[in-house]
Amino acid sequence: MKIGYARISTEEQSLDLQRDALMKAGCAEVFEDRGVSGVATRRPGLEAALERIGANDVLVVWKLDRLGRSLPHLIETVTEMRARGAGFASLSESIDTTTAGGKLVFHIMGALAEFERTLIVERVNAGIAAAKRRGKHVGRPRKLTIEQVAHAREAIEGGLQTRAGMAALLGVDDSTLWRAIRAANDAVPAVARLPHTMDGGRHGHH
Repeated sequence: MKIGYARISTEEQSLDLQRDALMKAGCAEVFEDRGVSGVATRRPGLEAALERIGANDVLVVWKLDRLGRSLPHLIETVTEMRARGAGFASLSESIDTTTAGGKLVFHIMGALAEFERTLIVERVNAGIAAAKRRGKHVGRPRKLTIEQVAHAREAIEGGLQTRAGMAALLGVDDSTLWRAIRAANDAVPAVARLPHTMDGGRHGHH
């Protein structure tokens, strides 16, 4: 059985395009998330869809960026479904893991995800080393640099560090790092600050 999943980032967008495409593709059910950004960790609709998926079922999305928060998250989700005997298909990219070609595509994407994680680790380690060379500030928590905040955000969103762990490495309080990340998020457009996410923030096509 085919189970569909659709997501829009804002309440102003419409799910009609995705819903119609999924139904046309033969989905018996379509689970939805409204007003949920691509980087959100809490997605009730997706969680319900994954719970519904059983052996020999196929989870279908309109585009890859509707499912994954990032490439590693996408690979992880598809791998979990495969372990349960289920498949995955994306209509726009013509990917279907129930076929040999689809399995090859995800094997390649898995290798790219590992490459991405390696690059993030290198950037984070370089940032920490640079901070240590400049010396640790004593007294009131210092203001973090833009580079340090970017490194911290990459590590946290990539699942390489917890917020508390990253704050400890940078020598600041958890709350200090959290405020800095929130300030950076407010100051920089989502597309610019999250180049590695699967959600491109496009409107009018969801």
